[in-house]
Amino acid sequence: MGSRSMPALGAAAGLVLTAALGCASPAEPPGRRADEPPDVLAALPDPSEVPAPPPATASAPPAPSERPRIASIAMRNWIYNEPDDRSTKLGYLRAGAVVPRTAEPVTGRGCPGGWYGIEPRGYVCVGKGATLDLDNPVVVAALHAPRRGRPLPYDYVMSREPPPHLFYKLPSLEEQVRLEGQRRLASIATFAVRDAGLLPPPDPVPPFLLAGQSLPKPYGAEAALAFRSRRGQAKLESAFGLVSTFEWTGRRWGLTTELDILPVDRTLVPKVSTFAGIEVGAEGGTPAFVEQHEVSSYAPGADGRLVASGRAEHRSGHVLTGRNEGGPHGLLETASGVWLPWGALRIPELREDPAGFAREGRKWIDVSIKKQLLVAYEGTRPVYATLVSTGRGELGDPETTQATVRGTFMIHSKHISGTMDGDESSDDAFDLRDVPYIQYFHKGYALHGAYWHDRFGQVRSHGCVNLAPADAAWLFEWTEPAVPEGWHGAQNPSAGTLVYIHG
Repeated sequence: MGSRSMPALGAAAGLVLTAALGCASPAEPPGRRADEPPDVLAALPDPSEVPAPPPATASAPPAPSERPRIASIAMRNWIYNEPDDRSTKLGYLRAGAVVPRTAEPVTGRGCPGGWYGIEPRGYVCVGKGATLDLDNPVVVAALHAPRRGRPLPYDYVMSREPPPHLFYKLPSLEEQVRLEGQRRLASIATFAVRDAGLLPPPDPVPPFLLAGQSLPKPYGAEAALAFRSRRGQAKLESAFGLVSTFEWTGRRWGLTTELDILPVDRTLVPKVSTFAGIEVGAEGGTPAFVEQHEVSSYAPGADGRLVASGRAEHRSGHVLTGRNEGGPHGLLETASGVWLPWGALRIPELREDPAGFAREGRKWIDVSIKKQLLVAYEGTRPVYATLVSTGRGELGDPETTQATVRGTFMIHSKHISGTMDGDESSDDAFDLRDVPYIQYFHKGYALHGAYWHDRFGQVRSHGCVNLAPADAAWLFEWTEPAVPEGWHGAQNPSAGTLVYIHG
């Protein structure tokens, strides 16, 4: 599963992508479609001519409980720049999101139910995608918002063979036995030993489920043929973000973001990487990562000479001060006072971007495929660095191999989470829901978190730039376009953060 990271990108404007175009798939679940992304920005304008992103809007004070709000009941409910369904789409709300709104509707076009302004900007249409009824079944069932800012916005599970059934109401014990036979008990016992400790404590069972009610399907969500209490079975190579888990009939169940219930013991809980990059403080320096095992570190002894003082952990990050002992390829001083051997370190070449954004003092990102390193800059100063996993095609042709596209691009859309899937007719068929912190920069190519592997620093993906979850969360909040609180995604084709990818 670790190598399978091809994001599904919608074809709302008739665009059809193949796997050769990066980590894109020809289709995605209904309701997750986005407008056709801009083509490659091969000829970027002079940075002085590109509008700077708008200053961050200060968070509004907490709203009193009586303040009017609007709720999304669609998997992707668009936010428009004007009260007009033909105006620019700024971003979207996900099912269950509840945000402050204007007290009264505003005059607009293309929305019989009425347009309402939301914070910090934009307009939402009441109808199939949004409602003023905060007791709507979709809003009640969604339970928890994504945990934005944390390494993972949800808890994750990955199906195993045979994959789990998907239910829209609590199945009786008799139905479970009928569907699974004796395998049910073996699965529960195995999960208790292997995976139960990897999940947080269970929540209470939602009262409406205990009352026998059915889970609604948000508008735009994939809805398979429904049986007595289930909607079919997940794909074998599938994964899900869970908004809640609870116990029922002596078994742990999970509620997915698309409002299906699945038996968690029919899945594997991934052991998520704890690796994270490093922030470079205002005092500056060059980031570096230990790329070998069993590396000795050094510190000044009583006589001032450097002596072995311990071990530097593999993949640990350090900031180099520029001082050395024995030449630039000898021992290098770190900001923490430890000295490390040059030959054991992976060190980026600090540079400026080809488009000149560094000289303008703007934010930009540098990705080296050869070194599998990402450095985030503010102007010419590095502020964050980490190890990444780019395409398995390395420096090959992205049109014919699983290589990451090279060039200068700008992030045009961001999603707290989204679906990535592969071609069902190939050996790479999979269906990964809620891949975290996706940032598209060219066609189907994106920066995104990967919870299914821990090989950062090595090529791994189908073309996207895989990030450790903690790094993906940090970069998501740092880059433009900003995603306002309560929104699930935002887009701006002309003023996003620049991404420079090279060999």
